[in-house]
Amino acid sequence: MKINEIRDMKTEELHAELDRLRRHLFDLRSQRVTEKLEDPSQLHKTQKDIARVFTVLNERGEKDIEQKQYHMESAGTAAKATR
Repeated sequence: MKINEIRDMKTEELHAELDRLRRHLFDLRSQRVTEKLEDPSQLHKTQKDIARVFTVLNERGEKDIEQKQYHMESAGTAAKATR
């Protein structure tokens, strides 16, 4: 993902993208452990994308990014539980 694409996203979209990238990184690490990872360079690329998202969020003056991520995750879990 290019930095220009990330900068064009809204802040809410960036938080969602960060969540998606973190889940993808977790999946890649799981595949690496089970030796089913076909392209090991995906790990590094995903880490770089996460760093780019953090950079743009910091440029926009976002504070407590980790807290917002945690709040979004718990809100999503609560919404799923009530269904």
